[in-house]
Amino acid sequence: MARPRKPLLSRERIVEAASALVDAEGLSAVSTRRLAAELGVSGPSLYNHFRTKDEILDAVADAVSAKVDLSMFAEGDGRDWRTALHDWAVSYRAALADHPHIVPVLAQGPGRRPAGLKVADAVFGAMVRAGWPPAQATYIGALMRYFVTGSALGSFARGFVDDETAYDPADYPHLGQAHLLAEHRQKVDEGAFETGLRALLDGLAMQYEPLRDRSRPQDRSAAAEQ
Repeated sequence: MARPRKPLLSRERIVEAASALVDAEGLSAVSTRRLAAELGVSGPSLYNHFRTKDEILDAVADAVSAKVDLSMFAEGDGRDWRTALHDWAVSYRAALADHPHIVPVLAQGPGRRPAGLKVADAVFGAMVRAGWPPAQATYIGALMRYFVTGSALGSFARGFVDDETAYDPADYPHLGQAHLLAEHRQKVDEGAFETGLRALLDGLAMQYEPLRDRSRPQDRSAAAEQ
């Protein structure tokens, strides 16, 4: 029996094609008609795997979430909660930075996406095990998502043009070097991310200190004697 000229259509092939389109041209480039043409199939055949375009974009977003390292949250890994959050945030941002056009979909939250839900579950579980109250663990998960997805939505450095005549010192006396930012985009954006991440974790550590103090056995013993 002769093999088909093209591989059989599958969810994986559809997601790969959609991901390539999103990466190259943005979310607006994705349509069932365009995907069908890219895959060499008829449009209706896509509906055997996905009911809507939004479901396809959800799958693309979840494929990106699946690339995020969660090993630091595994029981027995040995990293404290702060180090784990830092390492996870770096991995999370790296995954999003490789696929910036899908970030608006990811920013909406995991919904029913399996990989996205595993991320949320891992962060929440690790924070609770570290001693954070469940409500505060929820806030931390939300905060980290806001911070990481926000950092991946755009580039601060690319927001300035590389024309040194664009920023007249008479109007913008402190932007004399702003035209150089675009040239150093990666350094500026990564430096800003690390600076913000450290500040965020420092703030959480200050909130965590009283929780740790209350959990110490000697504190509980002293309280019982009073």
